[in-house]
Parts: sequence; structure tokens; C-alpha cells
Amino acid sequence: MSRKLWGNLFLALAASIWGGMYVVSKVVLTKIPPVPLVWLRYVLGIAALIVVGKIWRVSWRIERRDWLLIGILGLVGYTISIWAQFLGTALSTAQWGAIITAATPAFMVIFAYGILKEPLTWAKVASVVLASLGVVMIVGLGPSTGDLRLGGMILVVAALTWALLSVLIKKVPAHYSLVVITTYALGVATVLLTPFAFPWFLEHAVFMRFLSPGLWWGIVYLGVISTAVAFFLWNQGLSMVEAGNGAVYFFFQPLTGTLLGWFFLHERPNSGFWLGALCIVMGVWLVIKQERKTTKKASYKV
Repeated sequence: MSRKLWGNLFLALAASIWGGMYVVSKVVLTKIPPVPLVWLRYVLGIAALIVVGKIWRVSWRIERRDWLLIGILGLVGYTISIWAQFLGTALSTAQWGAIITAATPAFMVIFAYGILKEPLTWAKVASVVLASLGVVMIVGLGPSTGDLRLGGMILVVAALTWALLSVLIKKVPAHYSLVVITTYALGVATVLLTPFAFPWFLEHAVFMRFLSPGLWWGIVYLGVISTAVAFFLWNQGLSMVEAGNGAVYFFFQPLTGTLLGWFFLHERPNSGFWLGALCIVMGVWLVIKQERKTTKKASYKV
């Protein structure tokens, strides 16, 4: 299997894991607030990544000049974006969380153009327009309750900041292991979140002892599978393909999240949701179609 195909597979798998994450987090968030849950997720994720790094015997050394970029990744992607993702999901639904943040690839096209100087094509521009229209339809045509609308707007922030992270990761020097970069970026986010999360744990220490096994398994899923495993797969996949095109595999997230939200949480999307989802899927399809044409043309080159 080629490097590009492996990259696409990694991206699709990571996005599917995140689709399930919205359903799991919706349940766990009924007992644990967003900031403490993100902090707990990262502690578990860092522990899992350190084990992986030890097994692979990676070098943990980072040049001083590269710490600023890692700090930005930790602040933008793993602090602001994931906090907004959890808070937005708590205020809205698992399906809203999965589909609105699926607009990330469209935002990545913009950031990839501005930061990485990747060329804009008609398909990429159309995907931005369609995905943005889809988000407006979901939030604007959805129920009029304040929490839902607020949750939707916060999820847009999550999508924007995750798109920025996904493009900035391409600026990381290739000689660093992505296990190391992800671990350090999560470490930065954990430090930033500790002053806000730790008081809650002190106040609810007894409560945490009596959480049900199901909730603890949910926390393990969020911390190990959707953090350590999925973050690594996503970053590894992005390093193998062009940021603006490879990220279209994010569409596995809304598909998985919508189906699981319907099956486990009995969430019933309205017409605005389906119209918005259709626009986002159409935007993704346009970029996938162009990527296939580009791949076919390249195969004929000597």
C-alpha cells in the first residue's frame, strides 16, 4: 500500500473514532463538566503516548526554536479547540457536534492556502462555501432554544481552531516523531487547564470514586482511544497527504456520530440538520472527486 493510501486510511479511522467520541462524551458530560473531562482525557492520553514512545524508542529531544510552535499547537488545538468541542456538545447534541465540526476540512483549505501556500482550486472554494452554508443551515434552521444555538456557535470555534492545528502540524520538522509532538502539545494543554480543572477534582473527590464502570470506560475511550490513538493517526495521516485534500476524510466523523447518536441517544435530527449535512457532504465530495482526478493524472507521468 502506498504512503498516500496509508495516510487516507489513518485519517478515515481517526475521524470515525471521533464520531463515536461525541456520543460517549455526551453521556460522560452529564456527570463531569467539560474542563475537568478534557484534563482527565489528556492525562490518560499522555500516559498512553509515553508507553507508545517507549516501545518505539523515539527521541524525546526538541530543539529550542521549535518549542514555540509546539506551544501554539497545545494552546490552539488541544486547549481551545477540544474545550470548545466538549462545551459545544454539552450544550447541543452529539449529532450537532459531529456534523458541525466536520466542516473542519473546508476551514483547512483556507488555512492551508494562507499558511502553506497550497493552491486554491474551484473544488476547494466550492467546498468552503457549501460547508459554511451547511453550518448556517444546521444552527440557523435548528430549534430556537438558546443553549442549542450557543452550543452550535461554540462548535464552529472548535472546527476553526482544529483546522488551524491540522495545518500548523505540517510546519513541524519532519525529523520529529509525531508521538513526541502530540505528547508535548497535550502536555502544554494539560498545564494550561490544570488551574481550572484541579479545584473541581478536589471538591468532587468522593464523587469520582463512585462513578459507574460504564462512565469509567467512557473516560478511557476519550483518553486513550480518541486522544492518544486518534490524535496520532490524524497527525500521521496529515503528514502523508496534502492538508487541503487529505482532510476531506473527516466526513467519516459526522457519518459515525449521526448514526451512533440516533442509535444510542435517540437523537432525531430535523430538516435543517439534514439540509446542512447534505451541503457539507457535497463539499467533501467535490474535493474527493478532484483528488481522484489529480491522482489519475499523476499516474501517467514518467
